[in-house]
Amino acid sequence: MKTYERLYDYLSQQSDFTSGEKLAQEFELSRTAIWKAIQTLESKGIQIESVKNRGYKIISGDLLLPEKISRTLGIDVSLNEKSESTQQDAKRGIETDAAAPHLYLAPSQKNAKGRFGRTFYASEQGGIYMSLHLKPNCPFDDVPSYTLMVASSIVKAISRLTGIQTGIKWVNDIYLDGKKIAGILTEAVASIETGLVTDIVIGVGLNLHVSSLPEELQSKATSLFTSEPSITRNQLITEIWHLFFTIPEHELIRVYKEKSLVLDKQVTFIENDVTISGIAEEITDQGHLIVRLENGQEMTLRSGEVSLSSW
Repeated sequence: MKTYERLYDYLSQQSDFTSGEKLAQEFELSRTAIWKAIQTLESKGIQIESVKNRGYKIISGDLLLPEKISRTLGIDVSLNEKSESTQQDAKRGIETDAAAPHLYLAPSQKNAKGRFGRTFYASEQGGIYMSLHLKPNCPFDDVPSYTLMVASSIVKAISRLTGIQTGIKWVNDIYLDGKKIAGILTEAVASIETGLVTDIVIGVGLNLHVSSLPEELQSKATSLFTSEPSITRNQLITEIWHLFFTIPEHELIRVYKEKSLVLDKQVTFIENDVTISGIAEEITDQGHLIVRLENGQEMTLRSGEVSLSSW
């Protein structure tokens, strides 16, 4: 890790001030080098209190530590400080034949896109933006239900680390108290010659502690924390993917259904420019939503969006 990353990792675990002299001894660096590392951290949004004769203490903010996450998960992790989109970062990795699994991180995104190519708001501070590249190399029908698995991993990770209970709105959104805090975008690359899905890129955008949302989003989006978080982005990122890789698919699908916000609720959706209403009765293991229409017929939704009539 770089000096400022090591310093952040150390200070983030201290409950009191640490003197510059002690830090210099701990890292075998000069006081000047420690001071420069502190300046670098502050330039990256870390609020550090400095008190004469006492030293330094982190007050707020956190720093992404890809090397630490990589060591814990046992996979490659990259951080792009100037990312246009982590999905694009992952796709460039596919083009250069990068090893997989590979997790791509960014502190923010300049050109983030959600489903259907929609613009996705990415905060400069307090957000988690990441994409995981996998190589399933299997027929389309055998591809695991990755979107469901990641959604379940997110809600389980949040619950385990914070005790906060969130829900899943079919098919790819995580909600807290009726407002969206996270979204998932899963994209596939297939080979025409073999008919196999060769690559999968799973993108996640999550508001951990976004202090200011655009006015047009304030009524429908929020953050996991509205005050200083009790966990770091590194902790949540690591826990999400740890659960994803270690919990069996069928168990994560069970969690997805348990945490669904739409089952047994009246939903509306648009089919061929016609608005249709019905009761969401079941989510299949493939992630399809079965809706009982007002005329008693069943309709299976394999993609798209639904709206809840009420929360």
